[in-house]
Amino acid sequence: MPKVRVLLIEDDPDVAELLVFYFDSRGYEVTHAMDGKEGIAAARSRFPNVILLDVMLPDMSGWEIAQVLRSGALTRYIPIIFLTQRNSRSDKLRGLSMGVDDYVTKPFDMEELRLRVQGAIRRATQERLYEPRTGLPGGALIEAEINQRQDERGWHRLEIAIEGLKPFRDVYGFLAADEALAYAAGTLLDTVRQYGTPDDFVGITETDGFVVLTHTPQIGAFQKTLCEAFNQGVRAFYAFADVDRGYLLVDGGDGMQQPAPLMQLNVREVS
Repeated sequence: MPKVRVLLIEDDPDVAELLVFYFDSRGYEVTHAMDGKEGIAAARSRFPNVILLDVMLPDMSGWEIAQVLRSGALTRYIPIIFLTQRNSRSDKLRGLSMGVDDYVTKPFDMEELRLRVQGAIRRATQERLYEPRTGLPGGALIEAEINQRQDERGWHRLEIAIEGLKPFRDVYGFLAADEALAYAAGTLLDTVRQYGTPDDFVGITETDGFVVLTHTPQIGAFQKTLCEAFNQGVRAFYAFADVDRGYLLVDGGDGMQQPAPLMQLNVREVS
């Protein structure tokens, strides 16, 4: 399974070093940002599963950062845990009223913080806010984002399927297929960052397809870049013999093997 992605926005180098070392040593993928602007950019580019956010930063407050993240389609559903030295009830209520998921007061116990991180991710997954293999929003959130844009102009809805995912799963197994699915999600996010806007949205359906809502004025280049990047990069998930042959050999059900195409993206624009 892909590593859990943690974004730490913290300007204290000692605290940051401690947290990065702790979570990294336990198998998390940690990105560290020193200030608010860097943190917002990292949230949009790294698409973390959870954000640890210091309230007091040199350029922006944690509340301001949370407000920006909650207003962007790509980041509005990412769980946020405030890290702060403030312990007043009003501060906690202010953070919770802005959609912050948890509030941890410094100094904190590292194991407790890790459990809170796990809890925030688990709640998001159980509430179907996020699909655990990719970290992308799904279910009702996709419909909510579509409905929110009904009266807008200048956006495109793309529905994307991974052709060849099932035979790949049959041959290479579920874990490899999950990694390929996560790779597809990452390729989508990279393409949105290259061509889209902060208001763009990427979600995953229950059938392992994707929905992209994008305001890009370069929709043709968007689709071309996306398909070329995935179709080329996904070859690394296959054995050399399969890539060299250009197809998989799968059980046809009658004791005979039959060819199945390598994975590629099928992108359809929905009007």
